[in-house]
Amino acid sequence: MRRSIATVSVPGNLREKLEAIAAAGFDGIEIFEQDFIAEAGTPAEIGAMIRDHGLSIEIFQPFRDFEGLTGARRIKAFDRAERKFDLMQELGTDLVLVCSSVAEDAVGGIDRAADDFRELGQRAAERGLRVGYEALAWGRHVNDHRDAWEVVRRADHPNVGLILDSFHTLGRKLDPETIRRIPGDRIFFVQLADAPLIEMDLLYWSRHYRNMPGEGDLDVTAFMRAVMATGYKGPVSLEIFNDQFRGGRPETVARDGHRSLTHLMDRVRRQEPGLKLDLPEMPDRITTTGVEFIEFATSATESDKLSRQLRSLGFAPVGQHRNKSVTLWQQGEIRVVINTETRGFAHDAYVTHGTSICDIGIGVSDATATQARAEALGANPFHQPVGPGETDIPAIRGVGGSVMHFIDETSDLAGVWERDFVPVSEGTDLAGAGLTRIDHLAETMAYDEMLSWTLFYTSIFDMAKAPMVDVVDPDGLVRSQAVEAEGGALRITLNGAETHRTFAGRFLADSFNSAVQHIAFACDDILSTASALAKGGFSALPIPSNYYDDLAARFDLAPGLLDRLRDNQILYDRDEHGEFFQLYSQPSADGLFYEIVERRDGYRGYGAPNAPFRIAAQKRLVRPKGVPKA
Repeated sequence: MRRSIATVSVPGNLREKLEAIAAAGFDGIEIFEQDFIAEAGTPAEIGAMIRDHGLSIEIFQPFRDFEGLTGARRIKAFDRAERKFDLMQELGTDLVLVCSSVAEDAVGGIDRAADDFRELGQRAAERGLRVGYEALAWGRHVNDHRDAWEVVRRADHPNVGLILDSFHTLGRKLDPETIRRIPGDRIFFVQLADAPLIEMDLLYWSRHYRNMPGEGDLDVTAFMRAVMATGYKGPVSLEIFNDQFRGGRPETVARDGHRSLTHLMDRVRRQEPGLKLDLPEMPDRITTTGVEFIEFATSATESDKLSRQLRSLGFAPVGQHRNKSVTLWQQGEIRVVINTETRGFAHDAYVTHGTSICDIGIGVSDATATQARAEALGANPFHQPVGPGETDIPAIRGVGGSVMHFIDETSDLAGVWERDFVPVSEGTDLAGAGLTRIDHLAETMAYDEMLSWTLFYTSIFDMAKAPMVDVVDPDGLVRSQAVEAEGGALRITLNGAETHRTFAGRFLADSFNSAVQHIAFACDDILSTASALAKGGFSALPIPSNYYDDLAARFDLAPGLLDRLRDNQILYDRDEHGEFFQLYSQPSADGLFYEIVERRDGYRGYGAPNAPFRIAAQKRLVRPKGVPKA
């Protein structure tokens, strides 16, 4: 299976695009006419440059408004085609994409279009070229792949075939199963794009909101299952028009594209086991069991403040690393590691970001398989030397340059805490203040990175996307996308900041793009936990009384509950499944904070209605807008 991408999908000039596409591992490109025209050099020189990058030109596109014309306009259309054929031969490609006409003077009729393509196919054959016909979703007369196939079928020429595009089929809500009836050898090319479900003009939707397979809401997997079931053997290519990608980095967009194609075709072969796909073997998406640990990078001088915070939350030190300046703290099933080493990755993270979470340990069904799948999907492996007797845990790079380690119960990795740490005896009660596990982690990033990291998590792990939520900050909008394992074993919220004026954006600026901005700890009885935390010196985020007055108007609460929520600064939400309680710490100077939550009766959200009030309260406690960080 040859993997291809349209040059229009990747930002930059043509040379930058080619470097990124080749580095990502693609086999070929669709050369978009605009990219070719803008590049200096003859067609032959440009073709040679593309091949020098180890890439083939799979198709030249687009050729517009061809079929259905009459008189002089029809003659002109064939003249234009001949000039494109000249260009294709100089470039070194044998296939051109002809999209269905949108010309106002084009005449409809399947037979008329078939006659046009039969003649075009004959002219192409004389040059050893091929013609592919694609139904645009907004085509004037042909906007359905079934009609485009009928044109190709009636043209009945070996040099004329069908081009399929997932957006044009799925965007019009056409049944992809109808593709299975098309002979695979009559499909010349396949283009793929996903998109969020938005009700808008099809052309505008297509030109601005396409994204990589797996990043949107279209069932691209069903589309490709149908395509591959026909026996199609040609290239599989990405054609993405996206304003966000246009402003991104070529390397990131190309890498995500390759990851999305690999993940998509892996899903296809697992759901269509009879297919033989030329795709590297890899484990299936990995089942997660939760967060095994979080690790703070800090310094010896700043670790005292961090230790006081943990004690106020009910944590206690339970272990000291045998060889390193690393302390293990615990409460319930939650493990927090404080690393004050003066060299190595954690120290580098501290120098870059300040006191921050540099490492997340994820519980998985199979750590070795997780590493293998992640690397097969283009994740960057991480390794640093381990000392005598230390456990070597599989790891990759994560958001913001952080690290993600994988621990399973089937190997000896779960014994790392006994092997690598010496117990600290304090007569510790691991129940602490009643915190039991990590409910979710919140990772903050620039908005234009959100699709990339959503794809990262959902392609490696068996996790699904929740609906995206807009979080209103007094100084802008933050987009929040949760990815979740089934049953909530692992939950991560990805929060995209569009401006540094927001609370999330300020955290990015102050921490130099650190990843985790807040940790949400679960408890079984938030009122009891709040009482225990208060006795331990925990400083709760002050919530205005106006919030509770409004709460009383919105919900029927049990007698006395409202006063207890108000007294303990606890926020409340309810959905069709259950109830949700939230208690926040006051933020640190750089915006890091903690959350304590209780879910009742299957509540599935994250308290989004409370976010504007929580953010406003937090911003009252940090330095004023316009005041630089000391």
